[in-house]
Amino acid sequence: MLKKLIFVLLLLIASAAGWGFFQVKSTLDKPVLIEQQTFITVKTGTSFRRLLTQLSDDKIMALSPWLRWVGYLEPTLTDIKAGTYVIKPQATLQSVLTMITEGKEYQYAITLVDGERFSEWRELLQADPHLKHTSDGMTQTQISTAIGIDNDKVEGYFLPNTYHFTAGTSDISILKRAHVAMMKELDLAWQQRAKDSPLKTPYQALIMASIIEKETAVASERGLVASVFMNRLRANMPLQTDPTVIYGMGDKYHGNITKKDLRTPTAYNTYTMRGLPPTPIAMPSKAAIMAAVDPDNSDFYYFVADGKGGHKFSTTLVEHNRAVRAYLKILRKQK
Repeated sequence: MLKKLIFVLLLLIASAAGWGFFQVKSTLDKPVLIEQQTFITVKTGTSFRRLLTQLSDDKIMALSPWLRWVGYLEPTLTDIKAGTYVIKPQATLQSVLTMITEGKEYQYAITLVDGERFSEWRELLQADPHLKHTSDGMTQTQISTAIGIDNDKVEGYFLPNTYHFTAGTSDISILKRAHVAMMKELDLAWQQRAKDSPLKTPYQALIMASIIEKETAVASERGLVASVFMNRLRANMPLQTDPTVIYGMGDKYHGNITKKDLRTPTAYNTYTMRGLPPTPIAMPSKAAIMAAVDPDNSDFYYFVADGKGGHKFSTTLVEHNRAVRAYLKILRKQK
């Protein structure tokens, strides 16, 4: 009789446990209540019970007494990790808890565009609400030191790209990644440089790449633009490139360059000096860097806009002046 009672008792316990397990699994398999993706930030030190309350308060899920048993049946789902997560409609509570316990935080993105200056990038970083703005108030020299750049000027040292990050990542961290990526790309490109290149250092290649980046947005022209500047360097001719003049003018530039501007010396005015400016004038792309180290072979020394989105390349000054007149004629017709 006793054995029979024990058997019945064990059977009841097993049945209750099975029923309980079924109820917990059913609760975990229920879809969330939201109809559009929702962000949730889990603070450091949040317990499993506190997380459930937070999800309930945010109308993401309904509390259930069966959830108190999750820790016994699936203990890994209670190892909560802080962060910002995105919960999508039709996700199950199981998938939500798995995401949070595995620390799969939402990846924000910021695109640092090629051809822009560091000052423009800095404004973009400062405006991003998901970044930690540790560089606010820092000078370029301080930023350079924090990143590990052996130069007081950081212009050109970062690779344009889209960088993904989690909420609370520092802006300095993004810049470090962009710097490491640029140095890797520059080193690789320098190893592939043309043997007769007049550029003496990778940094000179970076400076040249930034000029090429600003001079043309037409991919097929980069090599030719680079060849013009290389030919001028070899001939000890001034580069005479407007983007360097604009960069040297700083806040004095308001959309137009005058003849006076071209004649006014600055550290970057390549009309009044020979050789390269002292630093890059923008953030160059991979393609511009490759054009700088391995330009096309040409006998061109001049180029001017052709009025169709590209440029007209010339070997002699006479040809160039003719191309300039043609361009000015197009501009007059457009007015």
